[in-house]
Amino acid sequence: MGDYMIRATAAEGQIRAFAATTRDMVEYARAAHNLSPVASAALGRLMTAGVLMGSMMKGDQDLLTLKINGDGPIHGITVTADSHGNVKGYVGDPQVMLPPNEFGKLDVGGAVGIGVLSVIKDIGLKEPYVGQTQLVTSEIAEDLTYYFATSEQTPSSVALGVLMNKDNTVRQAGGFIIQLMPGASEEIISGLEERLKEITSITSLLDAGNTPEQILQKVLGGFGLEILDSVPVQFHCNCSKSRIEKALISVGKKELQSMIDDGETIEVNCHFCNKHYPITVEELKELLEKAK
Repeated sequence: MGDYMIRATAAEGQIRAFAATTRDMVEYARAAHNLSPVASAALGRLMTAGVLMGSMMKGDQDLLTLKINGDGPIHGITVTADSHGNVKGYVGDPQVMLPPNEFGKLDVGGAVGIGVLSVIKDIGLKEPYVGQTQLVTSEIAEDLTYYFATSEQTPSSVALGVLMNKDNTVRQAGGFIIQLMPGASEEIISGLEERLKEITSITSLLDAGNTPEQILQKVLGGFGLEILDSVPVQFHCNCSKSRIEKALISVGKKELQSMIDDGETIEVNCHFCNKHYPITVEELKELLEKAK
């Protein structure tokens, strides 16, 4: 079975949970952007968070953007997700290489550096909602846990992981977000904390063959876990030649004329999926006509 995400509740609605397996999605991004192992891990973690958090939004047209701006050599990460399991993303430097951290793991925190996490929700209002928090570890999962606690006042446990093969392809990827709802009893809170302490790493659970359902069962099995639904998730970019052409028209007649005067085909690159769109001089002339 391919990548998918599940939504669930437990403890008679006092807990809500989301879990996903995202190996194919992260491998697609790795190949499209030719990512180094640490860049694959960083982007993969944030994309997994994107599909989990995207599913929390209510509207069909709602869009979530997660941005990490740090002073590390990866030069930032941007991810956009919708409420239907579609996600896309890119990093500033896809080739960033770092030695392993003190635990022998890919040094995502070192690649990201010190900085800020921004959560932007476009839910059809005049202005999008923007929440910002400082990065606490730059390992992404802990930073999102901190974001939920401070910006949304929702106690949460976030686990995100990407495991790489020796040939630098993605072996496993996935994650979960478990949240306490308002009014959760002390008994439920302390019981959940104890269960979470028993969880090792999300990638080791996935690598042992556990599905998202089985992972949530391990954490919430004693709390009356109820799986609500299952949604396929995938890397999906909505770029197209027509969208590129609209963007070129918007730069203005002077810029278009300058490109035409150069007399060469230009190539426009999509940041999110790394597709290249060649636009010939003749096509630029047609766009100039439309811009008039």
